[in-house]
Amino acid sequence: QAPLVESGGGLVQPGGSLRLSCETSGSIFKISRMGWYRQTPGKERELVASITPGGSINYGDSVKGRFTISRDNAKNTVYLQMNSLNVEDTAVYYCNTARYFSGAYYPEYWGQGTQVTVSS
Repeated sequence: QAPLVESGGGLVQPGGSLRLSCETSGSIFKISRMGWYRQTPGKERELVASITPGGSINYGDSVKGRFTISRDNAKNTVYLQMNSLNVEDTAVYYCNTARYFSGAYYPEYWGQGTQVTVSS
């Protein structure tokens, strides 16, 4: 089984909402910073949001005030609630884990990606 299992992508109209989910094993989840990244063709993968085991959250500038990341420690799952979606949010969204080492977080696992398409 893949370390990360994503779900929740799809097609939504501008102004709509979607929620992405990413589940992993407990041993990975409890020590990892969980994050969501997104990528469109020809562009670099960019941070959408991340949340540490202690609950510290970071958002990309383009999604602040519209997206909310959260983690359910009982379900080993991280969520990304996306509201007020616009066409620029169309991308493949990837779940990510990162492990803390010597003062920084380093990427460890990536999900398979889930497509989010915002279109009328």
